[in-house]
Amino acid sequence: MVRRTKEKVAHELPLKSEIIKYTQFEEKQSKLYEAIRVTMEKKVREAVSKKGIGSSHITILDALLKLRQVCCDPSLLKIDEAKKVKESAKLELFLDLVDELLQEGRKILVFSQFTSMLAIIEEKIMEMGVKYTKLTGSTKNREESIEKFTKGDADIFLISLKAGGVGLTLVEADTVIHYDPWWNPAVENQATDRAYRIGQTKAVFVYKLIVENSIEQKILELQKKKQSLQDGIYDNNKQQEDMKFSGDELLELLR
Repeated sequence: MVRRTKEKVAHELPLKSEIIKYTQFEEKQSKLYEAIRVTMEKKVREAVSKKGIGSSHITILDALLKLRQVCCDPSLLKIDEAKKVKESAKLELFLDLVDELLQEGRKILVFSQFTSMLAIIEEKIMEMGVKYTKLTGSTKNREESIEKFTKGDADIFLISLKAGGVGLTLVEADTVIHYDPWWNPAVENQATDRAYRIGQTKAVFVYKLIVENSIEQKILELQKKKQSLQDGIYDNNKQQEDMKFSGDELLELLR
């Protein structure tokens, strides 16, 4: 069986450009990140020493979650140390990017796996006076939220990765922003495909926001590795097996 990508099958699809936007922590956020990293690495090593790496996945994933939350916005981390950090490098990058894109007349899909992050973004774009709509697992009227964007009554569509990663056709959008990277590049691609699909007539720009020298940059590197594996695999069962991360790979993200 020959595996063909959408780009090869659908010749009528316009250009898709992927752009990585990097930012760096300022001092307080950087110190918080490093403190969390050191603390959680120690906790994980103790767990691995007692139970082995195979039985320590939950502890490892919890540690990685906390680091990813610091990257998105310190307020996502519900500890006293995080409450003292008001700066958020990525949120500033996002707001500057959105302001620039809106001035160009873009229609934007924003994906995050953290609904709490989408709530923070929602508050900020409300302050900007931007027309928007939102779709998460708790959205009561899904179709109303979707129609608000497709009919042109919103310029930004905030979507949780879980609620809107598949099953939507949003070719009205010409820009996709992935606020935080997800482990599996295929999941991100599915989310991007809400805009980049049959019926799209405009060039689509896909932005990924990454904090340099953080777990996010390491996830990006692992994504590339897994994507290269995925691109050469034609058997679905084998693909799912190879797209998983090993305990050693997860542990390496903490270093």
